[in-house]
Amino acid sequence: MENLHHKRKVYDKSELFESQIKENPMEQFRDWFMEAEENAQISEANAMAISTLENDGCPRTRMVLLKAYTWEGFIFYTNYDSKKGKALAEQPKACLHFFWPNLERQIIIKANLEKLAENLSDGYFHSRPKGSQLGAAVSPQSQVIPDRNYLEEKLKNLEEEYKNTEIPRPENWGGYLAKPYEIEFWQGRPNRLHDRIIYELQEDFEWKISRLAP
Repeated sequence: MENLHHKRKVYDKSELFESQIKENPMEQFRDWFMEAEENAQISEANAMAISTLENDGCPRTRMVLLKAYTWEGFIFYTNYDSKKGKALAEQPKACLHFFWPNLERQIIIKANLEKLAENLSDGYFHSRPKGSQLGAAVSPQSQVIPDRNYLEEKLKNLEEEYKNTEIPRPENWGGYLAKPYEIEFWQGRPNRLHDRIIYELQEDFEWKISRLAP
């Protein structure tokens, strides 16, 4: 056993008081996200973990990239036949998580998910580099494949097929809108007395703001 008891860090870069926060959590998210994007030590501020519930009752977590956010929520794209896509078809809820250690901040989001309109998925798909479009068409995401050559051969064939034509968006690939109903903003503080501010969506669509004990 490797003992990790000595690995400790003092969190003292910032603070989060009720007097500082926005009334709407999407505005608060925008402010924190912009700070993360402007931080030179954070390479992908839009990297987020997404957890879905598997059929065996165990959550599965993976990293995806946030591609847009609006007043309604958070947008990302994936293969609908992937493990996450199948899990969301069964239970259209997920937990999103952003962690920016250089700012000593994290955001935890519980959301209901719905597929984006096809024209929006089309628009984003065709804005991607051609290699990324081909990758989406080539990969049967989450399925067992024989070896790496299987993908390489499929890619080579599709590169030839669509050499001079537009690549159609696969029907099983597109976007999701994650509409939050709970968002927690966590700011590291000294002595593990971290700041935790939580927004909870009420029946009248107003946001209730509370402080949680660390």
